[in-house]
Amino acid sequence: MDLTYRPRRLRRTPSLREMVQEHSLNPANFIYPLFVHEGADVESINAMPGANRWTIDTLVAEVERAWNLGVRCIVLFPKIADSLKSEDGAECFNENGLIPRAIRRLKKELPDMTVMTDVALDPYSCDGHDGIVSSEGVVLNDETIEYLCRQAIVQAQAGADLIGPSDMMDGRVGAIREALDEEGFEHVGIISYTAKYSSAYYGPFREALDSAPRDTSVKPIPKDKSTYQMNPANAREAITEAQLDEQEGADILMVKPGLAYLDIIYRLREESDLPIAAYNVSGEYAMVKAASERGWIDESQVVLETLLSFKRAGADLILTYHACDAAKWLREA
Repeated sequence: MDLTYRPRRLRRTPSLREMVQEHSLNPANFIYPLFVHEGADVESINAMPGANRWTIDTLVAEVERAWNLGVRCIVLFPKIADSLKSEDGAECFNENGLIPRAIRRLKKELPDMTVMTDVALDPYSCDGHDGIVSSEGVVLNDETIEYLCRQAIVQAQAGADLIGPSDMMDGRVGAIREALDEEGFEHVGIISYTAKYSSAYYGPFREALDSAPRDTSVKPIPKDKSTYQMNPANAREAITEAQLDEQEGADILMVKPGLAYLDIIYRLREESDLPIAAYNVSGEYAMVKAASERGWIDESQVVLETLLSFKRAGADLILTYHACDAAKWLREA
């Protein structure tokens, strides 16, 4: 055959393939989500094999393990006792609450690790929503933001490096930025859940935190989060959200979920020069674990390929429960 160009020439040997590789994975670009609770023991999470609810004491050792593998950022999610939950989720800004104490401990023991937090009411709400639910069953936007700002300030006071508003209330990024600045926390960054979709992929996460919407006899409770999280059918809307978050002072933009929304990561990468994060969510994690346990796939190869797809789509950072395993596999490669 008379071919001028043969792309296979640059695929012929491992060294040639490595020379022209366009994207790569680095553990320093992983953000490791961790669940923490007040219990005395580590608890496994049935829907997320290999993931646990850590106590504050055991959390320190796990974060140290992540650091030693090259991971440079973790994000904390609390499992709150039902006795502390309320309709307004006010436990979220308790200075002596679970998350502030965990942050202070981590910054004391491992001061160089970047600590990201979650800002939303659902772990603290008896209604299971990210915002305050009115007596008519409406998730209130502006009233919720006041509580989110107080939550963010308490987290910053404890030593958080990055605040992660995951609630999807309109205007919350700007309000949190202003609140942090007024309290002298200009150095604390905001990693915004910019395009967070109302997705079925969050099921295992909600089991881990017991944070799903709950039916009550006291008032109507929306059965899902579609009035504030994005419609999975929409793509252009994500650009609007990104433009608003950037104008309001976000430092990093996030797409959640990640794998089913690679096109959204790509669109935001084309639209913004800010760092883009992808959240490799619990449902994606659980599917890989389930298939691997049955011997249907090679877990390490599938995980690394999946994480690489986020980078190829345009993500700079990846939140993933596979962070430590992936870092280890990269080291062994």
